[in-house]
Amino acid sequence: MDGVLVVDKPRGLTSHDVVAAARRALREKRIGHTGTLDPIATGVLPLACGRATRLVRFLTASDKDYDAEIRIGLATDTYDVTGREISRADRVPSRQEVAAALDTLKGEYLQAPPPYSAKKIGGRRAYELARADVAVQPAPVAVSVQRLELVDVTANVAAVRLTCSSGFYVRALAHELGVRLGVGACLETLRRTRSGQFDLHDALTFEALAREPATAQSKIVP
Repeated sequence: MDGVLVVDKPRGLTSHDVVAAARRALREKRIGHTGTLDPIATGVLPLACGRATRLVRFLTASDKDYDAEIRIGLATDTYDVTGREISRADRVPSRQEVAAALDTLKGEYLQAPPPYSAKKIGGRRAYELARADVAVQPAPVAVSVQRLELVDVTANVAAVRLTCSSGFYVRALAHELGVRLGVGACLETLRRTRSGQFDLHDALTFEALAREPATAQSKIVP
């Protein structure tokens, strides 16, 4: 069973949880995901199955599209709403201020990954050190943001749509937006709508993956 199965990951599960479910449903041990989605995130998660696992590094390197909601005025240690609150501000920036700050986050630049990330520091995952109250700051990596649109601003939540390179952290974008606005910000919701050539139209729901193995097999892209 060689190919790619695209799953619409639900909120609350890890990417590894989805891989484990696919291994059970397809009875295939050789399955790997092509780009981690945090538990808070939903959407397109391509799984390489069988001999297609050899292509993971190429699939992971593809550009990705996201829809995100950013909570303005709240900063956390994980850069998303699941983390511990670091600061809170009452001032609500105008739509023009938010749009101007987002404009500065387009293009190519070095992005510092969140302290709570899977990046390795001295052989250990950054999130392991952060949970042990060790101050960490993973080394910045080169990223690019080809598209970053402000869709709407409602109360203290900014809805954005973006296209970015592999290795880009939308959580870090949310945090940096808060820094530039001077009020703090964190990621509230995230949905990946495309990963490389695969989008939501190709995706199988997690429920169907778990309950309808025959349907999952029929959705594999050779």
